[in-house]
Amino acid sequence: MSRVSRVTTFSAVLAGLLRSEPGRPLVTFYDDATGERVELSVTTYANWVAKVSSLLVEEHDLERGSSIRVDLPTHWLGPVFLGAAWNAGLVVTTGDDPDAVVCGPDGLDRWADLAGDVPVLACSLLPLGVRFADPLPAGVHDVGVEVWSQPDSFIPWDPTQEDDAAVDLDGLVTTQAELWSAAAAGSLLTDGGRLLSEANPASPPGLATLTEPLARSGSLVLVVNADRERVEATYAAERATARFPA
Repeated sequence: MSRVSRVTTFSAVLAGLLRSEPGRPLVTFYDDATGERVELSVTTYANWVAKVSSLLVEEHDLERGSSIRVDLPTHWLGPVFLGAAWNAGLVVTTGDDPDAVVCGPDGLDRWADLAGDVPVLACSLLPLGVRFADPLPAGVHDVGVEVWSQPDSFIPWDPTQEDDAAVDLDGLVTTQAELWSAAAAGSLLTDGGRLLSEANPASPPGLATLTEPLARSGSLVLVVNADRERVEATYAAERATARFPA
């Protein structure tokens, strides 16, 4: 299986995967604390990315070059929001003054006070991406309410360019082209491989666990709250070919 060609922007990478293998698994998520298993095919992942891209751009007026803080725990929505950010030309940042924030329940206390100034989007992290059961702080948007009305396709009026910033990690900026070139040349897995990871893709150490499988026509198996025996069983059941941490 060959790598996705022309790895210069997220949109180009995803388009290549959709052309070649739209039905194969791309992101599989296990939470052994709840028993949840979610599998996103290339097409399903692309649909989620399109919906969230529209949510960020059309509903919350973010523009190419705007920054977003993805403060989510290890969860399948992390790869979705990262993809949507890059799809819309946003910069994923670790800074404390972003143009928008997406968080989980544990991040509400930290970010709710910003809701009057920037969009703060909260994910319940409940199965199927459903809404929060309890009311959210004033001004905080519930992704589980807003995302479902968004379209399954997203055509930006100002498309992302390869020299646009994709990531800003404590002031270290990486462009789209640099991000995907590094991912295509990465060493976490071979082309077409299946990477099992316990790292958070929405954190600096875990970012490559998403970008490398995308750029190398592979897939990600994301596991949380599992003991070593369960991790080994999942590795075998999912026919993983590599793991992170090794």
